[in-house]
Amino acid sequence: MQNEILTNVLAFASVLSVFVLALVQLVKTTINLPKNLIPFIGVVIGVLVGAAAYPFTEMELVLRLWAGGLAGLSATGLFELGNNRQGKTKEKG
Repeated sequence: MQNEILTNVLAFASVLSVFVLALVQLVKTTINLPKNLIPFIGVVIGVLVGAAAYPFTEMELVLRLWAGGLAGLSATGLFELGNNRQGKTKEKG
């Protein structure tokens, strides 16, 4: 039972990551933010997209939130959480 739940969460996160990636890119190109906030923004967007995806799945809210959070992490790159990144998102070069 738990194995099936985890498989469903990961599969849903894979589907959500495409949409989260697009929204994170949109935010990065339109809003001038510090680069070190991008992973956090990705997780927040992922959780919001996961919560808003209730018409497309019968998963419980907490599972959709987990899937959204995982999608946000995968969209921004988990490795970026530890990087010390300087600058703004809309800078050239």
